[in-house]
Amino acid sequence: MNNFVFISPTFPDTYYQFPKAWKQMGGNALCIAEDPYDYLPQQMKDACTEYYQVNSLADYDEMYRAVAWFAHKYGKIDWLESHNEFWLEQDARLRTDFNITSGDDEVAVMRYKKKSTMKDYYRKAGVKTARFQLVSDLDHALAFIKEVGYPVIVKPDDGVGANATWKIKDEGMLREFFTLDLPVQYIMEEFITGEIWSYDGLVDQNGKIIYRTCHVYKSSVMDVLNEGSENYFYSLRDIPEDIDTQASEVIRHFGIRSRFFHTEYFRMTEDKEGLGKTGDLIGLEVNMRTPGGYIPDMMNYECDVDLYRMYAKVCWDNGSPDHIDHSWNCVFIGKRDRCSYVHSNDDVYRNYGQHICMSGRMPGILQGMADDYFIARFKTLDEVEHFAAYVMQKQ
Repeated sequence: MNNFVFISPTFPDTYYQFPKAWKQMGGNALCIAEDPYDYLPQQMKDACTEYYQVNSLADYDEMYRAVAWFAHKYGKIDWLESHNEFWLEQDARLRTDFNITSGDDEVAVMRYKKKSTMKDYYRKAGVKTARFQLVSDLDHALAFIKEVGYPVIVKPDDGVGANATWKIKDEGMLREFFTLDLPVQYIMEEFITGEIWSYDGLVDQNGKIIYRTCHVYKSSVMDVLNEGSENYFYSLRDIPEDIDTQASEVIRHFGIRSRFFHTEYFRMTEDKEGLGKTGDLIGLEVNMRTPGGYIPDMMNYECDVDLYRMYAKVCWDNGSPDHIDHSWNCVFIGKRDRCSYVHSNDDVYRNYGQHICMSGRMPGILQGMADDYFIARFKTLDEVEHFAAYVMQKQ
């Protein structure tokens, strides 16, 4: 019987569907998380063959003992995964220590952990990237900025999303930045004026893309996380040929197997000398896991599929669907408590209830993305834009 260890299946709260799909196929869904078992929702309990609570997912000794217990009780572990960027290195270390060869080991995982390393794969795929340097000292930074101009972006080279990211607009801010005691290596990139587009999906055991979609982010992810701005993005029913071609080539060069992917690009809205023209795609970074928050659920609603089961099928016997129809543009609207809106949440339901797929209060750490949220789907982008304008209209 196939044994799959799921790390942190309780976060986000829809991830119980990963072990559920595995268990329904007849495998052992072996789950490790910090939440006390008695506090788990029934759907999470039902999804697990067995649940092992640890005091901290960051304590490697505890995690090792948990996996060792499952191996002792159920036999060889066939798969181990968290689908969470924060645990990628630990997942890989556990695979290495338990000789689990179905995913990347702790050496291979580093090719998509560091932002500076990611750029090599973009370039190999023929995709331009923002110019950058690893932060060393003020003089080197000044020389770099002389080439690319202000503003510049600085962020951890090995970091999660847009956390601990600064936009440096002038020399005063730059000098202030260099007074900070930085605990990790930072990367400095030229600033690009444009929208973030993502290319997201799943590859099978041979690296073939079996599901892909494209999201357009109308809000700055950095502003959403660092300044608490509203969050608005949507999927495209029709994926533009340039991002489909270029991004699929990026995935091919990374050589991932049986994994989700979330790759990011700037669609330039201004020309920039030495980089590109308006409309060009510029590679930003990759995350070889599911897109964050409830985006996997949006991907399901967009195509009326079950990605949780699709992933289980890939791992189980490399099964894949014959054809997927992109039937809907799916939109996420994240509201903020500090804003005063013309239309209440009840108003939104009265007017758009037939289009709303999910809604509610963003839980815990995901409140960086929004306070209240709506996920809805429409046939046209005009309808998406009207919905967004209605939900976010201010008093």
